[in-house]
Amino acid sequence: MGCGRVGSLLAARLGQLGHSVAVVDQNTSAFDRLPADFAGLTVTGIGFDRETLELAGIDRAGAFAAVSSGDNSNILAARVARETYGIELVVARIYDPRRAEVYQRLGIPTVATVAWTTGQILRGILPLGAQEEYRDASGAMALAEVHIGTSWAGHRTTELEEAAGARIAFITRFGTPLLPNLETVIQDGDVVHVLYLEANREQVESVFETHPGDSS
Repeated sequence: MGCGRVGSLLAARLGQLGHSVAVVDQNTSAFDRLPADFAGLTVTGIGFDRETLELAGIDRAGAFAAVSSGDNSNILAARVARETYGIELVVARIYDPRRAEVYQRLGIPTVATVAWTTGQILRGILPLGAQEEYRDASGAMALAEVHIGTSWAGHRTTELEEAAGARIAFITRFGTPLLPNLETVIQDGDVVHVLYLEANREQVESVFETHPGDSS
């Protein structure tokens, strides 16, 4: 739902990957953003209206993305898709990060546009602490890129996990993802993605920043 810049690009990429795609938008002119070779279905209508959704084939859909410019429309459409039509793979774009957190906890994955953009910029100029990448439906567990201090270089990932009480999900090293094992040693420049309980966030950030044995 939504054929703006995000929706049109998403539809085009899904089509290129060989998926069957239907795009819903209130404005027929919005479909002009789709590439000339787009082979999917376009439906003009309100994205949370059942008749419109059924014309778009929602009863056969494997996933639903609500990416219009309105938070209320997106979350309403996402709930209709999830609760009325039983679609499990549902994502809603939300501009208000406070609303995004609420709906995330209700089990509807959300992309908080403003929060994500701000976080990415801050990450570029202040690479400290944890930059959250995913939060489970309960809000208790998070996956985040956590800044790691240079004092951890040369130490095993297992030592870091034990000290922080967290689990390293993967490492990005020289742009390439790496799944750590018992022998993996941390190197300068590693970007570490960590699973931790939200209640332990401050502890994780503190331990990752400085090795407990570093007296400098």
